Amino acid sequence: MRFLAIATSDDEWFARLWPAEAASASRAEARRAWDLVQAGVIREISFRTDRRDVVIVLEAVDEAAACEALGTLPFARAGAIAFEVFGLRPYDGWAWLFGPDRSEETPGG
Repeated sequence: MRFLAIATSDDEWFARLWPAEAASASRAEARRAWDLVQAGVIREISFRTDRRDVVIVLEAVDEAAACEALGTLPFARAGAIAFEVFGLRPYDGWAWLFGPDRSEETPGG
């Protein structure tokens, strides 16, 4: 199943780090994220444009497994970031264009 995870950072936690600590912690975070990409768990990861929080698209058998995988990220383990996780389902709107006549139905119903 596919999930969308939106991170919220604890800005005070990050502000307390010395530059060398921040670099080391960021490398560890990137390494673990890369491990999850290589394992087929993380499918996409991006930063938001308005702040340096991440948005992750990931695959897992259920929401608990998605949260467990996200919990292995060093910043999550340290309490520096928290994730809001949403399950996703395939978009079925294409059926309005290419499927049988559904003129009697209401979109999204």
